[in-house]
Amino acid sequence: MSEGAGCRCGQVRVAISGAPLRVRTCWCRDCQYWGSGNGTTNAAYRSSDLAVTGNLQWYQSVADSGNAMRRGFCPVCGTPMFTGMADFHDIIAIRVGALDDPDSVRPTEVIWTASAPSWASFDPDLKQVERQPPPIG
Repeated sequence: MSEGAGCRCGQVRVAISGAPLRVRTCWCRDCQYWGSGNGTTNAAYRSSDLAVTGNLQWYQSVADSGNAMRRGFCPVCGTPMFTGMADFHDIIAIRVGALDDPDSVRPTEVIWTASAPSWASFDPDLKQVERQPPPIG
């Protein structure tokens, strides 16, 4: 598989050489902030399958799960690019909106449904998890 991702202004590019380990839509409160009120859809990859060019700005916080999280975004245009656990660098997720072809991946589950607003809608064919699922291994 050979795919790419990038920010809106083109300052950050990602070459992807492997397949995603998991694709999830997350409705935790943090993702709702990053998604402007919606959940975010994230494709998790092995970090070794990604080659990033350009500079990223990183923001670190503690999520509702208790995990220390880091999120990478373009400091020029602000495009959210990455999310992952701060102490676990082997796997990182790319925001699906940053992929050159968002149709190249499809979510298989929706997580943190308990945090979603009442108007959120979920694909009934996808597995739904109320809070934090087990880590991707």
